[in-house]
Amino acid sequence: MSRFGKIPVTHDPSARAPLGSLPGVGPRIAEKLAAGGLASVQDLWWHLPRQYEDRTALVPIRDLQPGVAAQVEGTVAAVERGFRYRPMLRVAIVDDSRATLVLRFFHFRAAQVAQFAPGARVRCYGSPRPGQHGLEIVHPGYHVLGADEEALLDDRLAPVYPAIEGVGPATLRRLAGLALDRLPGDAVLELLPADALAGLGLPSLRDALLTVHRPPRDADVAALLAGTHPAQRRLAFEELLAHHLSLRRQRIALQAHAAAVLDDAELAGRLRASLPFALTGAQDRVFAEVREDLAQPRPMLRLVQGDVGSGKTVVAALAAMLAVGSGRQAALMAPTELLAEQHLANLRQWLEPLGVRVAWLAGKVTGKARKAALAEVAAGTAQVVVGTHALMQEGVVFADLALAIVDEQHRFGVHQRLALRDKGAAGQGVPHQLVMTATPIPRTLAMAAYADLDVSAIDELPPGRTPVQTVALGATRRPELVERIRAACAEGRQAYWVCTLIDDSDEVSAQAAQTTFEQLSKALPALRIALVHGRQKAKEKQATMRAFKDGELDLLVATTVIEVGVDVPNASLMIVENAERLGLAQLHQLRGRVGRGSAASSCVLLYQPPLSALARERLETMRATSDGFEIAEKDLALRGPGELLGTRQTGLAAFRLADLARDADLLPQVHELGDQLLARSPAVADALVARWIGAAARYAAA
Repeated sequence: MSRFGKIPVTHDPSARAPLGSLPGVGPRIAEKLAAGGLASVQDLWWHLPRQYEDRTALVPIRDLQPGVAAQVEGTVAAVERGFRYRPMLRVAIVDDSRATLVLRFFHFRAAQVAQFAPGARVRCYGSPRPGQHGLEIVHPGYHVLGADEEALLDDRLAPVYPAIEGVGPATLRRLAGLALDRLPGDAVLELLPADALAGLGLPSLRDALLTVHRPPRDADVAALLAGTHPAQRRLAFEELLAHHLSLRRQRIALQAHAAAVLDDAELAGRLRASLPFALTGAQDRVFAEVREDLAQPRPMLRLVQGDVGSGKTVVAALAAMLAVGSGRQAALMAPTELLAEQHLANLRQWLEPLGVRVAWLAGKVTGKARKAALAEVAAGTAQVVVGTHALMQEGVVFADLALAIVDEQHRFGVHQRLALRDKGAAGQGVPHQLVMTATPIPRTLAMAAYADLDVSAIDELPPGRTPVQTVALGATRRPELVERIRAACAEGRQAYWVCTLIDDSDEVSAQAAQTTFEQLSKALPALRIALVHGRQKAKEKQATMRAFKDGELDLLVATTVIEVGVDVPNASLMIVENAERLGLAQLHQLRGRVGRGSAASSCVLLYQPPLSALARERLETMRATSDGFEIAEKDLALRGPGELLGTRQTGLAAFRLADLARDADLLPQVHELGDQLLARSPAVADALVARWIGAAARYAAA
């Protein structure tokens, strides 16, 4: 498989011809190409250039600019072979402008030295830099010209391809050219309707591929390097369309199944009346959307996203009551025992007074307790089941699971979510699915990555939540923060100190959690301080976090394992060490650990100067807004989708060339054309999915 994702395919037989069919590709080269993900002729069509070299003109040596790549031609004036710290070859060339350029080589063979005889003509390409004797180019691309050789200039920009180990760049360029010579005509290659392409103002697929591989000399190089050239937009459009079609087809397949109609709202109404708080307008709206879904005889597949503390659990509880009221079971799965226990405590507090039995299944539930819980789940007396991934184990059998709720769904793999859905097979049809996340997802990402889901947003915090004041301070201000912790804890408050590493590292200038714990224990001997990190055993980690939640600790020193964790309303101060190392979403999640009570809360982002421009922009965004949705959009713009959504967590295949931040404006047309193709040309939709995704179409409804 290519390092850039799945290779798009076409049904033209010549496209699937092995690379060994190309002149000059013997078994050894073919093996190296295959190791880099290139096996057939068509694979080279989609091995797209990462940059371009302008070899269409010669630049006089005297006009060269440091750092600006150029092509020059000159005569060898002097050759020096030496050894200072390592072998080195220096070749001085002069041209008609009477200026001198030095070519420097650190890796060379004796045959190369012999090529550079004084008087030989050399054409070379590279980026000049200042040297001891004027400008020099280190390891230029070069060609020694024969005495009577007339070397023509290129008539198009030269592509530079992503490297394949053991295959030189010139060989890759030659092979890509040979593969392009076999590119079929539009009648074979093109899958998109002509009117759709005309409306978008984009070229045909054939023209787009030829332009990207062989840009004319007057091409907009800046647009090509930025990925915004119309030829690249054409390829990105088709790739986004294929991914969208894959998701939509799976949604259609899922909704072809039957699901239980959950429309008895009597129990949900009783729960709502008994709550000690009123729902926010956003909670009300989202529950109405969920309720409408559950009243249908086809499976719901809805994502509910909302900031930390926005009240997603209440919406989940109300949805569960629609299932229980209809005589069915509901299950809620969370990624950690601590988070699952938090849900368990809330649900038991709200539901048991209504006579609803809430069961608990997690790794720590063993022996007789586990046996009893499994029996209740199988008999249906456990109406709501809360747990971790233990819910998906083979021995867990539900009587009639009608609603599967998954919290922090991005932390579960695709197979895990499918396993919980399949637990409903004993009942009638497929369970409804409600997935929740406290990491707000940018709208463009939701449109592309969750096209198989309906998306709801709880974009309003409950009243009484105090905004968290956020400040960014240089690391030299640490002593002030120690005193601030002393003062906060003296008032009965609790604090977090978050570090990005467990142990000190020479390579990373980050304050390690272990060292920080020891330093703070010495500086604040009167405080009850504990350490929690990912290398601890689960029991030890959970015991420490539970002690902090119960008020038995004043200060918790931790790594980012607390990003998704317990609700401690008494914690009012969060210090994040080396905040410049973390992404916006992670910083926002950490900040969400405080400000959960009525006391004024603060988050201090401690950074190690000097800050990069990107880190400065991240910290400034954190200071400027507490809106998780705004932060998510900014995070997408700064980091791109690749870091925001991992394939393992989401089942989202890696994009080869589309960029959701850059190409977001294409998504409305992608959706429109996708719907048209599914309705009128399903065979074309199948071919597009096969071309870009192949057999790796996403797990249905995962």
